[in-house]
Amino acid sequence: MSLTVPNDLLDQARAGDVDDAAFVACVRDSLPYAWGLISELVRTRTESGATFADNQVPPPDEAARGQLLRCLASDAMRGALERHFQVKLAFQNCHRVAVFDPSATAELADFTTARAQILNQQPELVDC
Repeated sequence: MSLTVPNDLLDQARAGDVDDAAFVACVRDSLPYAWGLISELVRTRTESGATFADNQVPPPDEAARGQLLRCLASDAMRGALERHFQVKLAFQNCHRVAVFDPSATAELADFTTARAQILNQQPELVDC
């Protein structure tokens, strides 16, 4: 299961639309490693003024890796986090997540090319 959904949020979903802030809180509480990593990247990018910030350190264990994969593989979760943090997210292999300023379209396009994906591969990450 990707998320631990509180009963009030489940009731909200059954009744109709889900409040974005409540969904983001559910993601934050359910996937603390993924939330913390993305939050830190947003902070780093904001403080540095750079167009993007990325993570190059593998997760500490399989549970953390799973959180990151589940978070970024879900269009709903990814979209909610992009709206919440006002960034664009991109993802390569098992850990290289990046946050982009929304205006950094060229940098995002470069990060998401087949060339960038291939150059990011490392033998020790084959089974990540």
